[in-house]
Parts: sequence; C-alpha cells; structure tokens
Amino acid sequence: MFQRFVVYRKRIVGRLRLPLDVLRTGDNPASAREEIKLENTETGGFAALGIAGVLLKATENAGMTEPKPIQRQSIPAQIEGRDILGIAQTGSGKTAAFSLPILSKIIGLGDKRRAKTARALILAPTRELAVQIEETIRMLSKGAHVSTALVLGGVSRLSQIKKMQPGVDVLVATPGRLTDLVRENCIDLSDTRWLVLDEADRMLDMGFINDVKRIAKATRKDRQTALFSATMPQEVASLAAGLLHDPVRVEVAPQGTTVAEVTQVLHPVVTKEKKRVLSGMLTDPAMASVIVFTRTKHGADAVTRNLERDGYNVAAIHGNKSQNARQRALNGFKAGSVRILVATDIAARGIDVVGISHVVNYDLPDEPESYVHRIGRTGRNGASGAAITLYDPGAENAKLRAVERVIRMKLPMKDAPAAVGPVPVGPSTERAETSTQRSSDNRNRSKSGQKSGQKFGQKPGQRDNARSGGERREAIWTNDGAGRDSTSDQRGPQKKRPFRRKSRAA
Repeated sequence: MFQRFVVYRKRIVGRLRLPLDVLRTGDNPASAREEIKLENTETGGFAALGIAGVLLKATENAGMTEPKPIQRQSIPAQIEGRDILGIAQTGSGKTAAFSLPILSKIIGLGDKRRAKTARALILAPTRELAVQIEETIRMLSKGAHVSTALVLGGVSRLSQIKKMQPGVDVLVATPGRLTDLVRENCIDLSDTRWLVLDEADRMLDMGFINDVKRIAKATRKDRQTALFSATMPQEVASLAAGLLHDPVRVEVAPQGTTVAEVTQVLHPVVTKEKKRVLSGMLTDPAMASVIVFTRTKHGADAVTRNLERDGYNVAAIHGNKSQNARQRALNGFKAGSVRILVATDIAARGIDVVGISHVVNYDLPDEPESYVHRIGRTGRNGASGAAITLYDPGAENAKLRAVERVIRMKLPMKDAPAAVGPVPVGPSTERAETSTQRSSDNRNRSKSGQKSGQKFGQKPGQRDNARSGGERREAIWTNDGAGRDSTSDQRGPQKKRPFRRKSRAA
C-alpha cells in the first residue's frame, strides 16, 4: 500500500516538475526542474512536448507513445505560436504533428462558436487525404468535444452546408469545393485562427495555387500557419514566403528521401509485356496487399480489366470515379476484401493503409517527386515493404533518370521474376472458357452438317415447328392470295385485296 502511494505522489509531483526529494530535503528547485526536464526529454513521450489531458490519453489509446522526429521538432514551436515550414518524408507523422498543437489550443477556447465559421482550417490536395486527416483528428480528439467537418468535391453539397451551419472547430477541405462554398457565403473564414497546408507541392501541381491564396486571404490576419510537404520545389518556397511569418523550418529528412525500410527494384519490361509480367508477379503469395500505380486514368482501367480477367480481386481508384466509388474501393482495400488497388497519383499522397506489402509502379510518373510519395504507401511506421518498378527502356529512360536525380540513388535493376504459381481462375475466366467451348461446339456441328441452334437428330433444313403450349401455326400464302394453315385446311380461301396504284397529283 505504501509503495502505491509513493508512486502516485511521484506522478502528481512530476507534473509540478518537483520531485519528492526536493520537497523533503529542501534542495534547490531550479536545479530539480532542470533535472526533470532533461529526464523527460530523454525518455520522450508527448507529455514532454506539452500535450496533456484528454489529448494525451487519446494518443496513448491510439498507440502513439513515442513522438516521431517531425512531431518532436514541430509541436513545441507550434504551441508557442510560431509558424512552421515542415519538410518530412511521407509516412513520418505529419498529420499528428500539426493536429495536436491546434487541438490543445481549441480545447482552451470553449464550445462557443460563430455560425458558418471554422476555428482551424486544414487544406489537402485530394479527397482521400482529406478524409484520412479528418479521421485522424477525430481519433486524437476523442472525448474532447471537438467538432469537425469535411468539405470536398464529388459528394452532396447540402450535407456539407448543413454541417457548417452552427460552426465547427476544425474544417478539413479540398481547395476547389471550399472556394465554391466561400464564394456562395456558405462558409465564413474570417474567424479562422489556424491554417494548415498539407502536401503543398501537390496542391501547386494540381493548379490550386490561386485558390489557396484566396482562401488564405479570407482568414484572420493574425492567424498561425503551418505548411507541410515531403518536397520543397521553388514554387512552394515562394508560396511559403508569402503565407508564413518568420517560420520555424523543420526538416527531418532531405527532400526526396525515400523510406529506408522499403526495398526498391527495377524490372526492364517493354510496355506491351507489362500486363503479362504483372499478372505473373501477383501469383506470389507474399504480395498480400498491393497498390499498382499507373500514369493515366485509362491505363488504370485497362490494368484493372486485365487483372479481373485473370481472376484477381482488384479495384480501381482515379479521378473519373465518383467519390463514393473511390471511398468504397479504398475501404475494401483497407478491410482486406480487395487484395489489389490500381490507382493514379491521387492515391499517392497521404493514404495511410496498414499492412501494404508491395507498391508496383506500372508506369513511371511524369513528375519524379511522385515516385517518393508512391513508394511511401508501404514501409510506414517502421514496417518493411517493397517497391517494384516496371521500366520500359525504350520509352521511359528520361523519366527514370529524373526519378534517380530526385532520390539521389541509382535503382538496382533485375530481370522480371517468373510466375510463382498458376494464375487464379476467376468468374470472368470461367465465362470466357464457357463461351469458347460453346463456339467450338457450334463449329463442330457445322462441320457435321448440323447448324447452330439445330436439335440433335434433326435433318439439315428441317424447321422445328413445335413450341411450348402447342404446335406452331405457320401461314403459307399461295399465288392467288389465298392463305391456308400448314396444319389444317379448315380455313377457306381468302378474298384477294385489290392492288390500287396511287395516282400522281397533277
């Protein structure tokens, strides 16, 4: 009992930064505080970064016990009110790095909000990334009574407008739909105190730079801004100079750095052979959860059809799909009901799916920086992964050199592996085999003098007059216009209708 009491006392006094021995012996409190501070820094933990209360409990429940480098460097500066310019490789924990400081300050403001306003605004380039950020914020703020809203294209506007009517604490949005709703006075950003731009380089690539500037101008002038990205080209640096005020630059890894846990390999394959090689590779049971990246939307559909024809469980996600279809495919991939997800680069940014074993670059990307984001879908949170690139030496040589310049390494090249096992036979393959067998039977019947659709034993040219419900009655017309029934002569001759020629108008 006494030991439990001592531990409890240590926990309480530790929050006050005064250990028990200081209270008992009267030692210097300043040196004791410094000692405790150093001890917390060494042991880590989000409490040492200034996160406390329900947020600290939520991070522990989410399995986040030790801060990552980007979180350790950026969270204290944001709590102090500084702007942040963060550069970190994908999968490094940027979402928690900017969410926790904002949530800790929002909790202190209370529940009173103005209509149609948002205290914090987080902009993401793609719908999938916006959905993931909103889910992470709800997980980290569980029990804190923090309201969130999601504004993005491809879904109903009415539900989003209704959600924003009473005002929210955190708004996660894509620039396009948010610009429309702000222009229509459905959302008011004049009370927004915190602005976050996640994957800012991708926003510029997608042409959102003017929308981002207009949105930033509509927020409070004394706002706190954070800009995070895995790469920092000159265009993003210029945007940061105009939006950030005396920012703290946090660079965990050099630009273009790939995840160390991901093994990368290059297979030289001509374009017309890529479908066959990919189908053979997927027979390996080690490729349990795979994302296949293509350069175009039509290419994604073509790869999906080919894999479905071979019997694989596959789904596609790209810009031509509705938001509901994209989310349904992504949810199936997360749940494991879909083994292979074929995607364009919209899924290369920020999609965090646990347990992705392989990433396959069916085509090299047009933008070499996208290669870093693609392979970052695997090997997340310290797990291992593999990135395979199918490279056409005759058509993709320039793209390969651009990628190697960005990642500052030469990709190892190996011959494409042979199929480990037989290609699975799916419903589409069975239907194709059934159709092929039916065509073969028809050809054999034709050779034996039996036409397609002719019953066995029926003579060539003989018609089947039987039908369900009785014999088929067939009218045969004679030259004199009289009609008689082929099975009965009870009907007499019919009167012939006179043929009259229409006279031409004079």
